[in-house]
Amino acid sequence: MNHKKEIVNTLQRMSGKYSAYEIFSDWIKCCALAISNQSDLFQDNEIWESREQEYLATIRKYPPEEAKEFTRMLAELTFALEDEITDVLGEVYMAAGMGSKSTGQFFTPYHLSTALAGVAIPADVSPAKPLVLNEPSTGGGGMIIAAAEILRKRGLNHQRCMEVVAQDLDWKGVYMTYLQLSLLGIKAIVVQGNTLSEPFTDLRSYPKERVLLTPAQKGMLI
Repeated sequence: MNHKKEIVNTLQRMSGKYSAYEIFSDWIKCCALAISNQSDLFQDNEIWESREQEYLATIRKYPPEEAKEFTRMLAELTFALEDEITDVLGEVYMAAGMGSKSTGQFFTPYHLSTALAGVAIPADVSPAKPLVLNEPSTGGGGMIIAAAEILRKRGLNHQRCMEVVAQDLDWKGVYMTYLQLSLLGIKAIVVQGNTLSEPFTDLRSYPKERVLLTPAQKGMLI
């Protein structure tokens, strides 16, 4: 089964009252918020409640039968990433024609990301000397995912050999990155903000409501 095509077809089938772009944005937001809250038993109560209310306000836009499609698309995304490490959401975004119709956002073709990662990643990466990535404009997380693929091709477990900080001004990019890195078991801090004017330095000094930790970063796997 082509899981990416199934996601695209579902987005197009659901579009009507809302565009495929808005449905996609709501879907990744709901999935990211759900994973964040369900994987964090010790999160700040105020932040947890704020994210829970944001999730509920978003999912309530859709009748129950359409909300179930969100769960089905998440399953398709999970299967797609199990089949192949690639920027699934970036490919879905472009395949559904959202790159040119909406905000002018375009995601780097994944084969270019893997080519760059293959050249840039040092040869001595190991669990004792992990690859530390600071991605200032993460988009959907394609460059990070490509790095994980290169490590796997070298016989390394990317879940043990990567530490990531990913930042983007656009919440959509934040949610896309968070969702994919969470499902891939990558240790990552994903941050919303302008990297030039407010770069992330540490968890203590950055607004908590604009920071998402993947389950692996919290010591969990999903």
